[in-house]
Amino acid sequence: MKNFKKYLLSAAAAIAFVSCSSNDDNPVANNVTLEFDNTFKNTTIVLGNAASTSATVNTSAAGQVHHFSELKYVISNIRLVKDNGDEVPYNVNDLDKGAAVIDQSKTATLSYVLSNVPAATYKQIKFGLGIKPEQNTLDQVRFPNFYAAAGANDTAMMWEWGSGYRFTKVEGFYDTDNKAMSIHTGSTVAGKNGTPSSYTQGVNAYRDITLNLTTNAVVGSAAPKIKIKADFDKMLSGKVNTITLSTGTGDNDNATPNVHTAAQMVKFVDNLGGNGSSDITGMFSVTSVQN
Repeated sequence: MKNFKKYLLSAAAAIAFVSCSSNDDNPVANNVTLEFDNTFKNTTIVLGNAASTSATVNTSAAGQVHHFSELKYVISNIRLVKDNGDEVPYNVNDLDKGAAVIDQSKTATLSYVLSNVPAATYKQIKFGLGIKPEQNTLDQVRFPNFYAAAGANDTAMMWEWGSGYRFTKVEGFYDTDNKAMSIHTGSTVAGKNGTPSSYTQGVNAYRDITLNLTTNAVVGSAAPKIKIKADFDKMLSGKVNTITLSTGTGDNDNATPNVHTAAQMVKFVDNLGGNGSSDITGMFSVTSVQN
């Protein structure tokens, strides 16, 4: 009987060892962490108020000095692309699990973990700057977590006048006299008499970003970290548009959202997120992959 018990214990240990070895050799999934570094050119941005002496001082292509006091944007619709070209979507239809507000003032938001990513070798990452039109409604019931995160008092990533989300929110000051700069982007709707049933798509500010990885991310036994730079020099000095800020009441004034038009907003959108044709990266680039 003792020998039989020893045999059973030995057999169980062997099975466990084989099982562990099999899982180690053939991992099913692992995490991928997206680490966002918000910069002006190659310098990580430091926020500050109008009187700040520590905020990052930026100079645009047009020669305007400016700095940021608030910097936020939404990412969603994340997909990883395998080395064979197949796309692996990550909770693309669930804003609670697959979207986030990246906020320069909150360090925890600068790292976003994709959990249970299928084991594979990946060569690209795709994601949306903003939210796809079909999901861009303030749905507290369907996506309560994202709704709460975007609507928090210190986040304010919802339009006051509409039913959708802000996609980017940049506050700050420009020129030597520190005039207010407030750049908000997001999709707009057109309707009659404020009736939601009559709303149609106005400006589509959602942009799909495609980034090549600096080296393949191998998911499985390793949990890669992908470092993504968002260069806010592109906001005014983009590949598509060079923008000069002005404050006033004229058609060309654009420094605050209560003045700039939807057409002017699109210029900022195309700089930050690309125009979707000749530029599909916008301000983003992958700087490193750690396997």
